[in-house]
Amino acid sequence: MQQYSTNDVEESNGTDWTEPITELERRVDCEVRADSYSRHLYATDASAYEVLPIAVALPESTADVSEILEYASERGMPVLPRGGGTSLAGQTVNRAVVLDFTRHMNDVLEVDPDGRTATVQPGTILGTLNETLSPHDLKFAPDPAWGDKSAIGGAIGNNSTGSHSLAYGKTDAYVESAEVVLADGTVTEFGEVTLAEIDERADPDGDLENRIYAEVRRILEEESDRIEEAYPDLERNVSGYNLDRLVAEARGDPLPGGEDTGEAGTVNLARLLAGSEGTLAIVTEATLSLEPVPETKAVSLLCYRSLHDAMCDVQPILEYEPAAVEVLDGVLLERARDSAEFGPVAERLPDGTNAVLFVEFYADDGDHGDVQVSALLADRCPGVLTQRESPAADSSIGSVHGSTARPTERAIDALWANTEDERNAFWKLRKSGLPILLSRTTDEKHVSFIEDTAVPPAKLPEFVERFEAILESYDTYASFYAHAGPGVLHVRPLVNTKTDVGLEQLHGIADEVTDLVIDLGGSVSGEHGDGRARTQWNRKLYGEELWETFKGLKTAFDPDWILNPGQVVFREDDPTDLREHLRFDPDYEFDAGFEPELEWANDNGFQGMVELCHGCGGCRGEQSTTGGVMCPTYRASREEITATRGRANALRQAMSGDLEQGEAVSDEFVEEVLDLCIGCKGCAVDCPSEVDMAKLKAEITHEYHEQNGASLRDHLFANVATLSRWGSRLAPLSNVLPKLPGARRALEATIGVDADRPLPTFHRVTFRDWFEARGGARIDEDDAVRKAIVYPDTYTNYNSPAVGKATVRVLEAANVHVAVPDGLGDTGRPAFSKGFLDRARDTAEENLATLAPRVEVGWDVVVAEPSDAVMLQSDYRDLIPGDATDRLAEVTYGPCEYVDAAGLEAALEFDEEPSPEPIAYHGHCHQKATLTDHHAVSVLRRAGYEVDPLDSGCCGMAGSFGYEAEHASMSDAIASILYDQVDDSDGERVVAPGASCRTQLENRSRGADQPPTPIELLADALE
Repeated sequence: MQQYSTNDVEESNGTDWTEPITELERRVDCEVRADSYSRHLYATDASAYEVLPIAVALPESTADVSEILEYASERGMPVLPRGGGTSLAGQTVNRAVVLDFTRHMNDVLEVDPDGRTATVQPGTILGTLNETLSPHDLKFAPDPAWGDKSAIGGAIGNNSTGSHSLAYGKTDAYVESAEVVLADGTVTEFGEVTLAEIDERADPDGDLENRIYAEVRRILEEESDRIEEAYPDLERNVSGYNLDRLVAEARGDPLPGGEDTGEAGTVNLARLLAGSEGTLAIVTEATLSLEPVPETKAVSLLCYRSLHDAMCDVQPILEYEPAAVEVLDGVLLERARDSAEFGPVAERLPDGTNAVLFVEFYADDGDHGDVQVSALLADRCPGVLTQRESPAADSSIGSVHGSTARPTERAIDALWANTEDERNAFWKLRKSGLPILLSRTTDEKHVSFIEDTAVPPAKLPEFVERFEAILESYDTYASFYAHAGPGVLHVRPLVNTKTDVGLEQLHGIADEVTDLVIDLGGSVSGEHGDGRARTQWNRKLYGEELWETFKGLKTAFDPDWILNPGQVVFREDDPTDLREHLRFDPDYEFDAGFEPELEWANDNGFQGMVELCHGCGGCRGEQSTTGGVMCPTYRASREEITATRGRANALRQAMSGDLEQGEAVSDEFVEEVLDLCIGCKGCAVDCPSEVDMAKLKAEITHEYHEQNGASLRDHLFANVATLSRWGSRLAPLSNVLPKLPGARRALEATIGVDADRPLPTFHRVTFRDWFEARGGARIDEDDAVRKAIVYPDTYTNYNSPAVGKATVRVLEAANVHVAVPDGLGDTGRPAFSKGFLDRARDTAEENLATLAPRVEVGWDVVVAEPSDAVMLQSDYRDLIPGDATDRLAEVTYGPCEYVDAAGLEAALEFDEEPSPEPIAYHGHCHQKATLTDHHAVSVLRRAGYEVDPLDSGCCGMAGSFGYEAEHASMSDAIASILYDQVDDSDGERVVAPGASCRTQLENRSRGADQPPTPIELLADALE
């Protein structure tokens, strides 16, 4: 794994922490990192803020946390607990010692299915917990959008909730007890306690725990009426400390939303920590209550002519007790229609739809769900039909059409789904909002700073109207989406914080919107917490007296204010201002230090891509809970520096002056930050912002070669086509030599090729030789339905000609005229992947000169090796942009993609039962990144195969990566994730299209043959 440098802790807030951190490293058993890279990796989260921490600690136990806090208390050193770093208000960045709990303290300790509880450590990812609970049909109910990347500790700190808060409320309702470490290092447990017990333990002159109980008693005795009066009557309020629940529990009053708090006289102090953002105590274990997983669900999508109409309909819809009511406005719907990913569902919306409400019900069974949706639509959608009609022959999503509308009916149409696939399609559209907003590469960003205000649902129409007027007065706009049901709309104004005007917009909009929500009986935060963005508004929201109460509670728990200072409440001598510590501010400067080689077609070009990562942590998803392509090295190592977020932030910091000038092309940066990026391209599709780290790495590596040169091994791998050509000419001798005693060890010792990795086998008769020997094409061009060049890529030509033969056989069976022209071979992929962009461009230009004339007269191009196909489809556009390149990309396919996209399978005749064995299909990461992976599954199924497509990421070989000795352990670690998925699959054998994937799968059981490719199975299935 990564190696880290010695301490280089600079001054922070006027204090030089070098000596204290050195002492802390000696004092605690866990790892403490204070090198520049580690600190910068934790300087950001998913918010707009950036604060360089003092150091980063990776505690392994409660004892570690206690020791750190005891020492921090002695030295007045700030400490910040952190989970997944997915917070949106800036509460997980601070000038403090950051405790990353996700590295080690991430276990589900105990599950009690009968008692419906689970005990977990704070670094446990919500998705992991729910996966552990799934065999018991139980779940942790709150469902924040990034639950598969965010941690339980963060959910408690934020008092998180999600789309289904109408059914489940907030996290505080599910915290039964918590083991905590107090500011002085004391370890204790908070949970349910009677008021009499509080009286017994309260002592203003006692130890820290006694003083905490004394302050809680004082608040209950002296402040209860004021708290009840000042807190908004709103279920979704997470601003300030959780005092309204404390008072409600003590009095036995129900909470807003109707939650029963039990009999008077008992409170749960663990729940007081919910929403405290790590400012009161640090949770090291939590026992949570659980909810049963719903039997099934039913979803309807109501369509409206305007956002105002949709907002007017929210309150009436709530009378039907849905589990979720979500909104998407016209701005996002229009962008979704233009998106390849979200367009298919958005296009189903009727003309005139400028807003939609997603309404989901939990149901006992399908009939129950139908009854609930029918009742809703009969009231809210005109002339509702009792039977669903299919709007398209290939869709089971029904459409309910209206005829004559009563004045109270605002929905113009509705779609209805109650199967899992249909519901997923609807929710995919709902979730399009965030990716669309975060894909902007301009200096103007949709900034999260006032995006989760909450108002009573009945006030939503007025709220939206007045909010839009505020935005207009500041000459900007925003889209409105998310949790309409509980009155929490996500609204991210477009602001350029790199300008003084932008900072004034930031402050002015936040100030006026705060006044607006207070006027409407709402809260400045209904979901994402206070942090740096909203802490300053708590004073206005609750008034001076409660502000002082907050300060008193903070002081009782944390006398020296060392726990995440500045969040929720602040000292007068150190106020929190939302305009400070921004990632991008008027002083921000960007200097790459070189001119990019590749085409960057996005706004702001190369700089725009470097600055694109907003820190949501999508790349930190765990394979077991998220699937997808991104990010394989993080899944294997769980190190922030191996996640796309870590690399992207480090690269931006290296080019904006946070790190030393020229750092991005230094030996240390390339080795520490970029080296383990395997170029899978998963981030280009799985990252909500579509950060293309593979392309960024190619750009930086090229410049590194320009300034520092390249190793012999890099040159050899970049020129693997020449090596393969000679390997083929010398076969079978070339296949025997590496097997001689000591040969592989010598190879590892000299150029660093792993001695244990199987090397490719070379064929004396290449694919091109075979094609020429057979006399070329078998289908006459005049009689063919299409004509296609089968590209003799390096691996197919020299190492796996059987794949090329199978491709030709299938295409000719579909009546395609096939050619293998001279002048084609290496696509430039190896040179591109190793950062030799000039060499890759030269190769691309040579190939384009050969292919372009044929493409112009109607030829298609079929490339068997996936990474080479994607090279022509995507990367050539970055190397040699232009119409000819675009045209080539449009007619280039993988073999199964070609069969599927061109409809060729209609002409193919297959055996009725080609194989009795179910197949596990592992797709190539480059195909997944370009959304072409599904074609192989489709054609194999139509050929009669039973296919289980794995939701897998990169295999870990990644071209030359797995052959490099220093990367062998990482390659194997990534591969183990794939192996587990294969073992868990229903498939009895595995199939994969990529050479690297098949090599890795061959390595799984030494001596076994490589798995076949999909096109070979398709050829086998032909009659």
